[in-house]
Amino acid sequence: MQTATTEVPVRYAETDQMGVVYHANYLVYMELGRTALIESLGCDYVAMEDAGVVSPVLEVQIKYRKPLRYGEAARIKTWIEKYDGLRVVYGYEILNPRGELCATATSVNVCVDKKTFMPVAMKRSFPDWHRVYEQAKKG
Repeated sequence: MQTATTEVPVRYAETDQMGVVYHANYLVYMELGRTALIESLGCDYVAMEDAGVVSPVLEVQIKYRKPLRYGEAARIKTWIEKYDGLRVVYGYEILNPRGELCATATSVNVCVDKKTFMPVAMKRSFPDWHRVYEQAKKG
């Protein structure tokens, strides 16, 4: 299983009145992690969009464990949990600078035609991505 790790500083604007990262901002961290993973695999999401394909999120699950605070850096580990040629389940761990687990998450994405939103089979439309995702997915 191949993982990508991204570090993001927690900005003041991302925190709530309690001084911890507001829960919805974890979605932004996940997007940054997912983008880093795609790039580390040698894939080009911009080229995919230019070819008329986008990858919307179908589902997200997050379990919050410890708070992240302003002044800390979030370390986002991202990997491919499952891949079936159409849907991708990305896995995430978000840690604080001490290596403590702050959140675990998954997101489900699917590739669709930008105009019709009809599903696009990766194997046929993007064989290089398909091959890389098959190799990178978890066990």
